[in-house]
Amino acid sequence: MEKRANEQDSRRGAGSVAIGGIGGLTGRTVFGAAAAPPGGAFSLTCEDGLIGPWQEGEVQLSKPYLDCSGCTLLPGFIDVHIHGSGGADMMDATRESLETISRFLVRHGVTGFYATTVTASRSATLAAVENVARYADASRSEPDGDGAVGARILGVHLEGPFISPAHPGAQNPAYVRPASTEEFEALLAAGPVRMITLAPEIPGADAIVEMALAAGVRVVLGHTGATYEQARAAIGAGVSQATHTYNAMTGLHHREPGTVGATLSDDRIYAQLISDGIHVHPAAMRILGRCKGPTRTLLISDAIRAAGMPEGRFEMGRLPVIVKDGACRLEDGTLAGSVLTLDTALRNFMSATGWPLVQAWPVTSLSQAQAMGIEREVGRIRAGARADLTMLDGEGQVVATVVGGRLAYLRDSWRLRDNEDQE
Repeated sequence: MEKRANEQDSRRGAGSVAIGGIGGLTGRTVFGAAAAPPGGAFSLTCEDGLIGPWQEGEVQLSKPYLDCSGCTLLPGFIDVHIHGSGGADMMDATRESLETISRFLVRHGVTGFYATTVTASRSATLAAVENVARYADASRSEPDGDGAVGARILGVHLEGPFISPAHPGAQNPAYVRPASTEEFEALLAAGPVRMITLAPEIPGADAIVEMALAAGVRVVLGHTGATYEQARAAIGAGVSQATHTYNAMTGLHHREPGTVGATLSDDRIYAQLISDGIHVHPAAMRILGRCKGPTRTLLISDAIRAAGMPEGRFEMGRLPVIVKDGACRLEDGTLAGSVLTLDTALRNFMSATGWPLVQAWPVTSLSQAQAMGIEREVGRIRAGARADLTMLDGEGQVVATVVGGRLAYLRDSWRLRDNEDQE
């Protein structure tokens, strides 16, 4: 099972000369289409960043187009839980770090992500959220040029600080603090907060849940000591996801089902999963897949700045992290995020469950879109949706990534064709 992001693309002719807008794609195999292609060869147009209608055969396209022959076209991947990659972390609170993460992710099929904080000081968390707001505003105001593009930031995921002191995982315990509606209100005002992971059993959590739901923020249970009954009550109150299921939560016992038992048995809640083969055993992945199915399973990376970098010493939340043999650990051995990417996560999950791609594809896109309430915009390949697309070869490796109708990553330069190639 793969434990690290596969960087073979750098040796296969990946380049930026082909980056820019495209007129569409041609191919034969597609999963995730709201309506099936006409049959046989198809063409799919892209215009103004949106997906156009299916066309039977290879129609004349007005701009350069992608040849998807021998590959499978999927909705673009969405990572709802990622701290960093490529040497950068969203807690750096700089535009450069967000750009680094964004451009790294498209090489692994990700077209949108939720920049995830760690449990840190109030000022550091506020600065990180404000930075995302500035970055998002600048991205919207910049003209659409021909330079390289990356994955879109879809919002902020607050992981903490209102978590259980008994289940911090790799979150810095020095910054774990009681639930505060005043602090949460300030974070909501600072930027595009779309998710918050909290421990539903701690005092004051109920008020945070109520405030979050009123603001349209998804509430996620995690880093929690909740009993089965407490977790079920939280789900009934509107908690809709579980953060990195199995990790940093009360486990499953036949007389005390715990948070894991509530997550696996309740169809109302989505289960995030780090499928790196380190955080969760393949058999446990298989159990989760059987319990939640492809449309309630969310593969996440939980990646830190070490993703895509040589192994060594890093930092997360002011705690030292050692990366060795594909695992990220604190000095005491506690797992501390990952170096996983979603394309590797998908291959690992398919290996663990035995699911073919035609069954597994929602766990990287549609499930995330539905869990976040953005399924009308992304997560499906249909006319009028954003042209966020990922192309995989027969081995599940990323060949191309399209973000808003623009080619953000291309492994095989020969696949970018022009009108003359169609004549």
